[in-house]
Amino acid sequence: MRALVPVLLPAALSGLMSMPAVAADMNVKIEIPRLNVAEYHRPYVAVWLERPDQSVAATLAVWYDVKKKDKEGEKWLKDLRQWWRRTGRELQMPVDGVSGATRAAGEQQLAFVGDKGPLASLPAGDYILMVEAAREVGGREVVKLPIQWPPKGVQSIKGKGESELGAITLDFKP
Repeated sequence: MRALVPVLLPAALSGLMSMPAVAADMNVKIEIPRLNVAEYHRPYVAVWLERPDQSVAATLAVWYDVKKKDKEGEKWLKDLRQWWRRTGRELQMPVDGVSGATRAAGEQQLAFVGDKGPLASLPAGDYILMVEAAREVGGREVVKLPIQWPPKGVQSIKGKGESELGAITLDFKP
C-alpha cells in the first residue's frame, strides 16, 4: 500500500496542473435602444469572444428571426458582417445554447458559468468581447470590450454603442 503513494501522488498532481484556469462567472448586459423610426425591426445580434489576432475563440449568442418560415431568417445573418466573416458562415444554425430569437428593446442579459459551456475550455489570455447588431431598414454597429481571462477579481467593463446598441456591461465574478 505504501508503495502506491509515491506513484499516485505525482499522477494526481499532474492532473491538477493540466486543469484549465480558475473559473469565473461572466454576465453580459446588452441594451437594445428603442429607435423612433417609421419602420422598426428588432436587430439581429451576435456576441462572441475574439483573440487578439481576430480569430474567434467562442460564439456566445446569436439572436435572429428564428420563426420565419423556410429558415428565411438565417439568410439575413450575413448582415452581421464581422461575425459572419469570422465564424458565422461556418455554423449550421440553429446552434443549441447559442442561437435564439431577436430581443425586444431594453436591457437584455446573458449569463455564463466559467466551468461550463464556452468558457470552460477557454485558455487564459487576452480577448475582446464583440457585440454586433444589424437591423433591417436600419444600421449596423459593433462594440468591442477588451478583457483578460480569467479575470483577476470582481470587475465591470463598460462600453456604449451610438445607434443600434446602447450600453454594454460585462461583469465578472470569480
